Amino acid sequence: MEGFRPASSTGTLGRHLARRLVEIGVHDVFSVPGDFNLTLLDHLLAEPGLNLIGCCNELNAGYAADGYARARGVGACVVTFTVGGLSVLNAIAGACSENLPVICIVGGPNSNDYGTNRILHHTIGLPDFSQELRCFQTVTCHQAVVNNLEDAHELIDTAISTALKESKPVYISIGCNLSAIPHPTFARDPVPFFLAPKVSNQLGLEAAVEATAAFLNKAVKPVIIGGPKLRVKKAQQAFVELADASGYPIAVMPSGKGLVPEHHPHFIGTYWGAVSSSFCGEIVESADAYVFVGPIFNDYSSVGYSLLIKKEKAIIVEPNRVTIGDGPSFGWVFMADFLSALAKKLKKNSNAVENYHRIFVPPGIPLRSERDEPLRVNILFKHVQEIITGDSAIIAETGDSWFNCQKLRLPENCGYEFQMQYGSIGWSVGATLGYAQGAKDKRVIAFIGDGSFQVTAQDISTMIRCGQNTIIFLINNGGYTIEVEIHDGPYNVIKNWNYTGLVDAIHNGEGKCWTTKVRTEEDLTEAIAKATGEHKDSLCFIEVFVHKDDTSKELLEWGSRVSAANSRPPNPQ
Repeated sequence: MEGFRPASSTGTLGRHLARRLVEIGVHDVFSVPGDFNLTLLDHLLAEPGLNLIGCCNELNAGYAADGYARARGVGACVVTFTVGGLSVLNAIAGACSENLPVICIVGGPNSNDYGTNRILHHTIGLPDFSQELRCFQTVTCHQAVVNNLEDAHELIDTAISTALKESKPVYISIGCNLSAIPHPTFARDPVPFFLAPKVSNQLGLEAAVEATAAFLNKAVKPVIIGGPKLRVKKAQQAFVELADASGYPIAVMPSGKGLVPEHHPHFIGTYWGAVSSSFCGEIVESADAYVFVGPIFNDYSSVGYSLLIKKEKAIIVEPNRVTIGDGPSFGWVFMADFLSALAKKLKKNSNAVENYHRIFVPPGIPLRSERDEPLRVNILFKHVQEIITGDSAIIAETGDSWFNCQKLRLPENCGYEFQMQYGSIGWSVGATLGYAQGAKDKRVIAFIGDGSFQVTAQDISTMIRCGQNTIIFLINNGGYTIEVEIHDGPYNVIKNWNYTGLVDAIHNGEGKCWTTKVRTEEDLTEAIAKATGEHKDSLCFIEVFVHKDDTSKELLEWGSRVSAANSRPPNPQ
C-alpha cells in the first residue's frame, strides 16, 4: 500500500504526540520534568520542530502556555503526575476562564498500576489515582487518560481537536511506560487534522440579521461595543466590517482591549460604566440601541453591578447566539457570520459619532513634572504611549496596571493581553515568557506590580535563557494596591525587595539582561532611551518607584464600587 511504512522506531506514542503538537502550530512546549514524564520529554526533544522550555515551576509553565496560546492560537505544557498536575491547575483554570486552547500533558502512572491496590509516590497515599483527573474535569473541556497503546492514537487526537474546536484547555495523561513503545497505529505520519467548519443555521442567521437590522435601522444613535469573546470566534475582521458599514461609534469593554482596532476613526474608548474613558460612557449609556459583541458581564466589568444599560435596548451577540432586546433569541448563529451579514443590511448612521465629537474635549494641560520631582504613574504612561508601535505587545498584570494600561491608545497591530476574568496575581510573569516566545516579531512590554511579581518572579530566569528582549516595568509601590482600594489592611503591605538586585542575581552574567532603577522623569527618559537603544536586544528590567497612594482615579472609583458589591449584607431569609 503506497505511503504506508512498516512500524519503525519512530512510530511511537511520544513521537506521535510531538508531531501532532507541531502540526497544530505549537513549536515551544513549557515543561517541568518529573520521573513520570522523563521518557515523554525525550520524545518531545527528538522532534525537530519542537523546542522544550524548562520553567522554574509548574504554575509558571501553565501561565507561559496561556501567554503562548494568546500569541499563537494554541499552547502546551508538560508536567508530572499529581505533584505537577495540581501545581499547574490554577493556570489551566485561568486559561479556561479566558477561552484559551492549552494542551496540558501530564506524565501518568505506569499502565500496570491502574486497577491494582498499590500506593504510588507523588499521590496523596490512596490506591486510587483519580484525584488529579477529577480536579481537571472542572477546568478543562476534555480529559484523556492514556494507559494502553490500542486507543492512544484516538484519545490524543480527540483531546487535541476538542481543545481547538471549543477554544478551551484539555488534559492528557500519558502512562510513563508507554511513550517509547512502537505500535502499528503510529506506523505512518499522522493524517493532518481536519476540523469541519461550523456553519450557522442559514434560516436562523437570516432571521437574526433581519430582526437586528429592523431594530437598529429605526434607532437614532446606536453604538457597538466589543467584548472579550471576539477572540473565541476569531471575529475581529467581521467586527471591523460592521463598524465600517454602519458608521456607528465603536467602544471596547475593558476585558476586550486589544481585540478592537483603536486606530479606527469611529473608536471612542473603553466602556466600563462609571470608570469609562472620558465621554465614552455618556455616549454608550445614552444610546437608544447598543450592540454588545462577545461581552462578559461580571462584577468587575460592571463595576460592582453599576452599569446603566437596559436590556430592552441591547443586542447581545454571543459566540453562537444572538438575542435582541427582551425579545427573540436565535441559536446556532455564529458571531463572524452574523456580523458580516448584518454589515450588509444596516443604514449608515453617524449620529452618535457626531455627538461624541461635539462633546469631546481633548485632554487638558499636558502633564509636566518639576525637575527631580518623584515620578508619578501618569507621567510613566505618558512616556510609554510614545514608544509603543505595531511591533509592540503590552502585557498588563492584574492590579492597577489594568487601569493604567487601559488608557494607552493602541496603534494598529499592537498586541494587548491581560487576564481580567480570572485575575490571578503573578499571571503576567509566565504569560510574558510564553507570549514573547510565541510572538518573536514583537517586543513585549510588561507592567507588573511589586506584589504580583513576588508570586512568580523566578521565571525571569527562563526569559534570559530563551534570549528574550522584553521590557519589564516593575511598579514598586509597596503592596497590593488594587486590594488596598477595595479593602485595606496590614496584609496588603509586602516586604520590599531590591528587585533589580534580585534580577541581577538571577542573570548571573549568563545571557543578556540590563536592569535599572527609576525615581524621576529624567531617570525614566534615560532608561527608555537605553532600553530601546543600546540594550534593545537584552531583557530590560526597569524598577519604577512610585508613591503607594499614586493610583489611577479609575481604580479609586472602581475599588469603592466593587467593595460595596462585595460587602452587601445577606438577603433576609
